[in-house]
Amino acid sequence: MELGNRYWILRHGKSIPNETGLIVSSMENGKLEKYKLASEGINQAQLAGELFFKELKENGVPLEHVRICYSPFSRTTHTAKVVASVLNLSLEGPQGKVYDDLRERYFGPLFELQSHDKYTEIWDLDEIDPFMKPKGGESVADVVSRLTSALVQIESEFQGCAILIVSHGDPLQILQTILNAVREAGPIDGGGGDLVSRVEAIKIPSVLSQHRKHALLTGELRAVV
Repeated sequence: MELGNRYWILRHGKSIPNETGLIVSSMENGKLEKYKLASEGINQAQLAGELFFKELKENGVPLEHVRICYSPFSRTTHTAKVVASVLNLSLEGPQGKVYDDLRERYFGPLFELQSHDKYTEIWDLDEIDPFMKPKGGESVADVVSRLTSALVQIESEFQGCAILIVSHGDPLQILQTILNAVREAGPIDGGGGDLVSRVEAIKIPSVLSQHRKHALLTGELRAVV
């Protein structure tokens, strides 16, 4: 698959919601300072930054070519800041940018601020029908749509860069699912519009229901394209 940039993904470090076993998925709650990284998560973000720096050097990528694209939630913003400090970059300048479309999947009011144990209910539903929304929340297919928008926007804004996407467990699983499926379908001939049509072609239950196969640990870095 030919995209104009190289991509790495990073799931945020262990957050206070992870530590306390809470689902925090709404934008309103997600931006609250009290739901940022736990101390273990800060260490994970530091290690991820060091690993990313090592991979950049191994791939001959200069730091001025790095762009950190991140979700607006406090736990992802905190992670992006730690990584940026390891690389001696500023998120305030042109090398850092927040994208609302990289936010956490909203699991709906019935799950918000409930126990982490309830995730399995959502994932069981995803396996049966990834187009079905948890009541008031987002389906896998909904998240695919906005992640595709984010990718198209990033591709239009940057060329020849090393893009680090700092996001959340479910969105990053889903992002890997669609990128792998599009890659297996053959090369993209460049241009965001083509990417949109390719994603639409693989946006089927048998593909989208498999997103849990691409699960990431907190603070896990992965090169994807």
